[in-house]
Amino acid sequence: MIKAGIDQDALIDMFAEASAKQGDKLRKAVADATLKALQGRELTLDNVRKVIRAVTQAASAGAGKNPAGAVDVENMLRKAFDGMDAALLQAVQANHKALQQLMDRGADLRESQLKAALDGVEKMEDMLFSTVGKAVQGVEGPLQGAWGQVLKSMKMEGTATGAGASQTVEQLMAQAQDALRKGRASGLRATQALMDSYAAMVSGVLIGMSEGLGGAAAATAPAKPKAAPAKTATKTAAAKSRARRA
Repeated sequence: MIKAGIDQDALIDMFAEASAKQGDKLRKAVADATLKALQGRELTLDNVRKVIRAVTQAASAGAGKNPAGAVDVENMLRKAFDGMDAALLQAVQANHKALQQLMDRGADLRESQLKAALDGVEKMEDMLFSTVGKAVQGVEGPLQGAWGQVLKSMKMEGTATGAGASQTVEQLMAQAQDALRKGRASGLRATQALMDSYAAMVSGVLIGMSEGLGGAAAATAPAKPKAAPAKTATKTAAAKSRARRA
């Protein structure tokens, strides 16, 4: 069954048959499937939410059929969350690159326009947690408990998506202020035309990022290693992200 661009049956079968030793394989499969689905649509927050919901439902359905013990199932669900987090980090980076391109062209991004674009980036982590949480509300007791532990631990640790989003907001706001001081600006009408097609532009950047790395699989495979430096190098950003949720 294809839902929101996700082959749910394939993910269900994979989680149902996986062993505890196949955690990295599960993470990569989820990251690949999530990223591929995101590339097939405009990168709006609503479209991202639909993809995350479909992936979560598939992982839950498959894990519910897996005969492994509770601890192993929880670890599998953690890998599913990590895979979605890795794909969303790519989406955050695509937003960063798209806005960077606009600013490099001298676009006169008014405060309201820049804030609207960055607001979606900033909400990405909260959207991940809330969407997964709502998607698993109807699952059976043991699975719901496992998901609860995954979400609890990830909220405490912080996600790569949240750290990347905070870093993006800080860097682009600083750059916008610098551009304003230097008087770099193009016509407002041209800027508005660019912003009207912004979501499609981000989607194109996301596809280009994957193609530049040899395809979607190559793009998502190193996503987890990339996330670690983001968390460590931007501890302040991650702390700010957790503070916003508190």
